[in-house]
Amino acid sequence: MTTPAPTPAAQVFPCSNCGAQLSWDAGAGAMKCLHCGSKQAVSTAGAGAVRSIPIEDGMRLAQRGLGTPVETVTCKDCGATVNVGPGERTTKCAFCGSAQVLSQATDANAIRPESLVPFGVTKQVANERFGAWLKSLWFRPNDLTKMGRVEEMGGVYVPYWSFDSAVQSQWSAERGWYYYETETYEETDANGNRSTQTRQVQRTRWEYASGYRQDAYQDVLVCAGRGLPEELAKKFVSFDVAKLVPYQPNFLAGWRAESYALDLMPGWQVGQGIIAASQEQRCSRDVGGDTQRGLSVSNSFQQVAFKHVLLPVWIAAYRYKGKVYRFLVNGQTGEIVGEAPWSIPKIAALVIFLLALAGGIFAIVQSQQHPQPHPTAAPVPAQVQPAPHRRGR
Repeated sequence: MTTPAPTPAAQVFPCSNCGAQLSWDAGAGAMKCLHCGSKQAVSTAGAGAVRSIPIEDGMRLAQRGLGTPVETVTCKDCGATVNVGPGERTTKCAFCGSAQVLSQATDANAIRPESLVPFGVTKQVANERFGAWLKSLWFRPNDLTKMGRVEEMGGVYVPYWSFDSAVQSQWSAERGWYYYETETYEETDANGNRSTQTRQVQRTRWEYASGYRQDAYQDVLVCAGRGLPEELAKKFVSFDVAKLVPYQPNFLAGWRAESYALDLMPGWQVGQGIIAASQEQRCSRDVGGDTQRGLSVSNSFQQVAFKHVLLPVWIAAYRYKGKVYRFLVNGQTGEIVGEAPWSIPKIAALVIFLLALAGGIFAIVQSQQHPQPHPTAAPVPAQVQPAPHRRGR
């Protein structure tokens, strides 16, 4: 039986100047004391390099727990499980704003994050981006701009699985090439006269095709949390995982971190699906031809490795007419992703305008194709000059 690596003693981070508690400051890029303002860099000495763990050894080599004292709460509405600092009073969910949060036991056996990207975007910047985003939206309710600053915006480290894998793909398909034939047909004009015409018709010549390719993938990200809506999590594209640093509990000081809800092996199944979809696109390009059909791809995965990483996200959950909408700011790059309600009256007005515009254009085209004949003026009768009066002799 394999014994997990022991969890190191929980750490606290006192200020060397005044003894108060330090926390990670996104603007300073260092630990900062809220009492005296002193700053202190996070030491990564002895932490080693960022590594990927072979997936078959994941349960044996991975460390457990967060290495720092935390309390855990779970949201009854969205299901997110979030770790907060000891004694931190949490009344609302960091992801959906719900007040239905309950304390629960912290899972000390959970796989420890291998690396993370520290917060680099401050709350002030995130709020400014939120306000600018709301003002830039079209076809949204006018009163939505009143929510340009959301005080409940919070920074959360969101758990991801990062996968590396080599993949070999065998593919087969039918490759189609276009060619053209001349076809004759009968045409009847507006006066009922029939005539024989010719035209070029596109045909397809099909042939069997097959092939093989080998590719390597690095840092395929799979969101392992439950708090972020899947459709929003997929829109984040700007995380730079090349900037990952070895995990240190210091980076979590003063911040919340969501626990993963998607375990390692189910996460790898999702990762395989992402890679398989990418391989299908690559194999499709290999088929060639003018068109194709019946593409079949068989994949074999080797040298699979993983990292459990934490990525920084600012989250604003706001309600509009009783419905929850979310706005996300990438805590590393500042990328924005969000949800907002639609304005039905504005959309209806646009549709009516477009229909009227299309109707006007159609009327103009019709009038040009079928001009109305100008009325012919009636001929002016020649004026008959009266015969000159002759006097009798």
